Amino acid sequence: MTIPTLKNLLLLEAISGSRSFGLATENSDTDIRGVYYLPKEEFFGLNYIPQISNETNDITYYEIGRFVELLQKNNPNILEVLASPEDCILYKNPLIDLLKPEDFLSKLCKDTFAGYAISQIKKAKGLNKKILNPMDKEKKSILDFCYVLQDQGSVPLKKWLSKNSKVQEKCGLVSIDNTKGIFALFYNDSGDLHYKGIIQHEEANQVSVSSVPKEEISVAYLFCNLDAYSTYCKDYREYWKWVSERNEDRYNVNQKHGQNYDSKNMMHTIRLLQSCEQIFKTNSLHIRVENREELLDIKAGNWSYENVMKKAEDLIQSIEYYHSISTLPDYPNSEKTTKILVEMRESLYGISEK
Repeated sequence: MTIPTLKNLLLLEAISGSRSFGLATENSDTDIRGVYYLPKEEFFGLNYIPQISNETNDITYYEIGRFVELLQKNNPNILEVLASPEDCILYKNPLIDLLKPEDFLSKLCKDTFAGYAISQIKKAKGLNKKILNPMDKEKKSILDFCYVLQDQGSVPLKKWLSKNSKVQEKCGLVSIDNTKGIFALFYNDSGDLHYKGIIQHEEANQVSVSSVPKEEISVAYLFCNLDAYSTYCKDYREYWKWVSERNEDRYNVNQKHGQNYDSKNMMHTIRLLQSCEQIFKTNSLHIRVENREELLDIKAGNWSYENVMKKAEDLIQSIEYYHSISTLPDYPNSEKTTKILVEMRESLYGISEK
């Protein structure tokens, strides 16, 4: 089954996304979402198809059973399709009117709407960190996290080696009991002793220890901050993975406005939090925004990162309060919505009880 074959099976087709929210600009895409039902033979047979999308996922249709299942879970995208403004509805079968947003709204929305928004805020904070703290392509080695204890402080190992005309390959380390990351450092350049060096190769993820004769005298004590090195390696992997996968066009836009966050994503995050607040305030969902200019101002990068985060945090506090006094049920009434779905299928397939 393909999108063109759905024409006679549609129950709902609507323009979604920024155009339905009232946030479209001249460069906005047109997203389409819809609901269909399977022919009787396929629904009762072995070929159940829950969802159909085009390659870019800007056109997606859901089978009515899958659509109701996601409504039961208070999926924000699906609730927004059901609450589409009239001027965005391209086609609607009268049976869809049996499904009303208020029959599905529940306290689950705190997790699905606000929970997703909070995950995007964390992502934005991570992006902010990456933009403000770019990492060199050349990866540091564990030697960069080693320090030689000196007087009442320490000096970087590489600096100590250079100052004392020594090389790490001729060093030997011995662990010190009851300590973490501290080693006695020995040095031999006579050639009669062969120490392993501090590391055996640049990609080593820990220092090496050597066999050192008991009569040898250490020249220094070394501290290896292995925890800091592990954190650095994790940040390095994440940063360069982000660089390889980021949307360059959007990244360049964000660089141009200089606010160090994904302004388009944060606009939609604020919108989602406002929708969640509205649900618990009014027990209803209206997706057409009332603060278009403010949200587009965020998208344009005219708000500082700190101000966007402050607005998000204020909305989250408000959601917590209204959720605590909300009269919405904890979960949608599955018995009621199942009955409606059965009624719809009976009508679609011409089934009548005897």
